[in-house]
Amino acid sequence: MTSLELPSAPACAPPDFSPRQPQIKLPPFSCDTHAHILGPIAQFAFDAARVYTPPDCLLIDYQKMLATLGIDRAVLVQPSVYGTDNTVLLHALAQAGRSFRGVAVVDNTISAIELAQLHEAGIRGVRVNIVDVKDRKPGTLPLPELKALANRIAPHGWHMEFLMHCDEFADLDQSFADFPVPIVLGHLGYMKTSQGLHNPGFKALLRLMQTGQAWVKLTGPYRISSEALPHRDTQKYAEALLKANPKRVIWGSDWPHVMVKNDMPNDGDLCDLLQDWIPDPTVLEQVLVKNPSALYGF
Repeated sequence: MTSLELPSAPACAPPDFSPRQPQIKLPPFSCDTHAHILGPIAQFAFDAARVYTPPDCLLIDYQKMLATLGIDRAVLVQPSVYGTDNTVLLHALAQAGRSFRGVAVVDNTISAIELAQLHEAGIRGVRVNIVDVKDRKPGTLPLPELKALANRIAPHGWHMEFLMHCDEFADLDQSFADFPVPIVLGHLGYMKTSQGLHNPGFKALLRLMQTGQAWVKLTGPYRISSEALPHRDTQKYAEALLKANPKRVIWGSDWPHVMVKNDMPNDGDLCDLLQDWIPDPTVLEQVLVKNPSALYGF
């Protein structure tokens, strides 16, 4: 049985490959800080332990979307379907050039030489996924192992990105107070909007942002919202994150929107959410240009 035939890895829908031009005009050197390149399936094998099977979502498709939205820079994040095999990610970075950066997935046995090679290739952080894994135990983190890896990547100026639900960690600010590198959380903290702004985990995330230790991506509002586009119930969360520390907020498209359960969004519509989330042009430039430049070394 091939990796494509595994019954435990259901297929997910493709993105809308015809993005429309957004109404909002983004500032020069805007950066999409969260996207995945997937495939070609015929060339690169998936990890057998993956939890979904995506279609081909290639660099050329992604670059078309960026050009339509008016985005000059991008950060590719290693998707879970490839495990610790970063071949597809590194291939895309080599093709895309210096306007792209990457976030890889590695194991604790990676050598110092390999880390240096990843840095040279454009990698600026490592990703830890504690959501899309089998037999996961909510609310738990292997902090000793994470700190050991963080100490190894710290000399490169990297960060550690987590796919995690902040509402599972009421002591998030205490757990990461002395962490060796900054941490990054996606999807506005990845907490359902029904939890409310006063959720202890979300408040802990805000406190950690205030110290400068945590960054948060404004990505995937459809992953936390209980409403259809334009996901009005996410706006107060975006505003709370920006109020906590506007220098620690970044934005990403979340292309190609893997595992979306409802209607597939058009990236032009998602981009236009910025008009409501960040109406101030100065703050918009901070989030789209200055902050990713600082975090990813553009």
